[in-house]
Amino acid sequence: MHAIGSRRRSQPAPPHAVFAALTNPDRDPTRPWLILRTDEQRPEVLESTYPSLVIWTTLWPKHPTAQLHFDLPPDNHGGTHLRWTLFVTSPDLDTSTVGHLRHRINTLINANLRRSFGQ
Repeated sequence: MHAIGSRRRSQPAPPHAVFAALTNPDRDPTRPWLILRTDEQRPEVLESTYPSLVIWTTLWPKHPTAQLHFDLPPDNHGGTHLRWTLFVTSPDLDTSTVGHLRHRINTLINANLRRSFGQ
């Protein structure tokens, strides 16, 4: 697998809460954050280690072997330094596609998920 994107950003919630949100995105219907587009599918959890790691299957049927890895170390303020990394089996995706996939992950994780925790 080849990493084609990665980003680290703080989340205001502690690792156990971020872990819960990533392993069960629909657990709180009053705070929806995994809002998928028509060309996306709900990911499944391939692997998890409480509360520090979550690995998802692909969000994109066009890229069925892609995986998203989430590392969830605590920060010094009670939150989480969430790092997502996108892995694919073939690193030869065009620049536009890679940019689109990265942008969508940033929107879902660093915008939607972050707002669901009140920031």
